[in-house]
Amino acid sequence: MDNKITHIYLVPGLAASSKIFEYLHFPEDQFKVHYLEWLMPISDHENIEDYAKRMAQLVLEQNPVLLGVSFGGIMVQEMSKHLNPKKIIIVSSVKCRNELPKRLKVIQWTWLYKLFPSKSIKNFEDFSSYAFGDFAKKRADLYKEYLSVRDEKYLNWSIYNVLHWKQKTVLDNIIHIHGSEDHVFPIKHIKNCYTIKNGTHIMILNKAKSISKLIIEALN
Repeated sequence: MDNKITHIYLVPGLAASSKIFEYLHFPEDQFKVHYLEWLMPISDHENIEDYAKRMAQLVLEQNPVLLGVSFGGIMVQEMSKHLNPKKIIIVSSVKCRNELPKRLKVIQWTWLYKLFPSKSIKNFEDFSSYAFGDFAKKRADLYKEYLSVRDEKYLNWSIYNVLHWKQKTVLDNIIHIHGSEDHVFPIKHIKNCYTIKNGTHIMILNKAKSISKLIIEALN
């Protein structure tokens, strides 16, 4: 019977815990969900490839589905290079550097993110407001509840690796779900995705029913 079960491993967004997935629902006779939490970087200089390899070691089943939100979407793509996933699903994320908005590229080129040391979640939110604009200001109170990973080393490492992700080509076997009103990764830069109407960057919370349905249909 277990051979009929599809194992789904979920990786949350930057600074978020797996609680962000609490509104997703999958039929228990078809799917078993595994929630992954962020590991602490070994050092400030641990590269994303080595970090993803450590995350991949938490995946115990063969041919799983890897699902990630935002930076978690980047991470599951990196993890997939050490695994043999049945499918990679990214939500509110990007498939390659070309899908990053110019705003974030400018921050990388100018090293502006260095002005926002992540010594507290307050500073992280200041950085988010600068990098992500009105989205962060309007949604901060709602999203703050889910931003539970507040370790300074982790935040600095994560911000650096979002801005410096090197992937240039889109991986095979990937499903991309994106909101039409995502102001962090605007849909105008996104190609080949399933679009959730009126979905914002935090649609994993308020569009979970539609996202769950889409994932189930795509996997079946």
